[in-house]
Amino acid sequence: MLRLSKTARFALGAFVIAVLGFIYVPLLLVVANSFSSARISAWPIPGFSLDWWIKAAGETSLHTAILNSIITATGATIIACILGTLVAFALQRYSFFGRDAVNLLVVLPIALPGVVTGVALSNTYSSILDPIGIQLGYFGMIIAHGTFCIVMVFNNVLARLRRMNQSLEEASMDLGAGIWETFRLVTFPQFRSAFIAGALLAFALSFDEVVVTIFTAPPGVDTLPLWIMNQMGRPNEASLVNVAATVLILLSFIPVYFSQRLTRGDD
Repeated sequence: MLRLSKTARFALGAFVIAVLGFIYVPLLLVVANSFSSARISAWPIPGFSLDWWIKAAGETSLHTAILNSIITATGATIIACILGTLVAFALQRYSFFGRDAVNLLVVLPIALPGVVTGVALSNTYSSILDPIGIQLGYFGMIIAHGTFCIVMVFNNVLARLRRMNQSLEEASMDLGAGIWETFRLVTFPQFRSAFIAGALLAFALSFDEVVVTIFTAPPGVDTLPLWIMNQMGRPNEASLVNVAATVLILLSFIPVYFSQRLTRGDD
């Protein structure tokens, strides 16, 4: 076991504290400014007020943006769960020509810069699909999010399938269970936590996606990240953005927390 000297432990601890501070102090400033009485973000805040929270509660455009984000993230997560799981099973359980290439193609969208994915999909929608009468509209944005969310489910499920004992499934079928009954009672329970963890991460990834959404969102449709970007151009509304950001910070803990709990429970 590696043992560090007292000086090294102190230096490492100081470095970790500095990095965590660099990450989380700005978030705390956002939260503090959401309760500021000023129209613009500042530190220290001039006074405590709930006015911006009250205004946010009645802001119709904010509510619509949140709803759009939830619908888009939910749709993208459903696509990711279905396709990600099917591809994971295909790559893990079967050998076929081009399997490594398929693996690469599935993972590639998460590695590509968002602007590349956004431009590619936007050109496809406008130059290929629109001329032949296929108007994807809102659904096109959901598909765009699903392309990179698939990786979240795929990676989690594939990693779990590699650790599963297939003899349990064979025993189930030997005892008379059919394919679907074996999947429901034996196979799925073994990778369920990885599946749910991937779905939660996919939802979180889609919910705060900006770049791909800019290129694929229908005219007049704003998700919450787009709404925040638009509001940032209005300095007098900065505290309203801080309220929305604070809500996002709090909501972000939910998928991350449950994903960690589910993953840890299977170790």
